[in-house]
Amino acid sequence: MQSVTRAHVTKDVALVPEFAVTDWQISRAFYTWLLGFSIAYERPEEGFSYLTLGSAELMIDQIGIGRTFEIAGAAMERPFGRGLNVQILVEDVDAILQRLAEAGIALYLPLEEKWYRKDGMELGNRQFVVADPDGYLLRLFEDLGARPVGSA
Repeated sequence: MQSVTRAHVTKDVALVPEFAVTDWQISRAFYTWLLGFSIAYERPEEGFSYLTLGSAELMIDQIGIGRTFEIAGAAMERPFGRGLNVQILVEDVDAILQRLAEAGIALYLPLEEKWYRKDGMELGNRQFVVADPDGYLLRLFEDLGARPVGSA
């Protein structure tokens, strides 16, 4: 049996979404220039990039160049990822919001402070939602910590 190294994946990441995109270069620019992702590695001949931001990882793959996962009878049309939003922990939502505003990118949901109940605690997010060039919804957030339920 051949040994395989997994050096391309961060040790603690158990789920890495792969987004099918219509234009790999436009999507790569959006994720790197505007959101702050770094390119871990890529295969330009396949229109593929593996991207990281802190401990978040995702892949983008251009439809029709590399492997395209299609569902029989379902049209490949924007917006992609309907019904799904991907939550991404970031250090500074304000810096990202500024870059998005300067680029003229509208938000899907504006910046908010939101607290979510988990048992007897509330977990806080400072968050907003933006759609990528193909309509995938991205919820970028800063962690506000935890507080007991009803302490607000």
